[in-house]
Amino acid sequence: MSLQTLHPEQVDETRMQAYSTFGPLLIQVLAQKLGHCQGMRELDKLEKSLVRLVEETDVAAPQADAMKEFAVELVVSTLRNVREHPDAKHDLEQIDERRTEGRSEDPDTLEEQLQSGLEDSFPASDPPAVVSTAITGGAKDIVGTDEVLRRKKEARRKQSETAG
Repeated sequence: MSLQTLHPEQVDETRMQAYSTFGPLLIQVLAQKLGHCQGMRELDKLEKSLVRLVEETDVAAPQADAMKEFAVELVVSTLRNVREHPDAKHDLEQIDERRTEGRSEDPDTLEEQLQSGLEDSFPASDPPAVVSTAITGGAKDIVGTDEVLRRKKEARRKQSETAG
């Protein structure tokens, strides 16, 4: 049955059925899109503004208070389902709370600060150690940086003794 074939007395009733059937579905899909794109903070803001909208709307109906309660229940339950949906984007921690005061957001300034920090820390205080594992029965030429340096020094000393 299409809209043109409805009896005039059925139009308002069918409209209300359509709104009550499709309204929650539309709200849920829109909220899911918002949650997926913007995250939980935006859903929280949306929930507050929708609840405020329902509460502040003047409804001229005998059951206005009950209608408002059902509408708030619909908003809260729909957004709860959206938050629990696996596609919802969960917010990262607040970066602003960790940011150092006076830190620049300018990429050039940040690059300068990085270069300055790298220059201040160069050369590193401890060079990386040469480490190898000994295989049973195998050669033990390299044991560590200190051992290699000691052997080279000893070889140079022996070479200078034999040459001199």
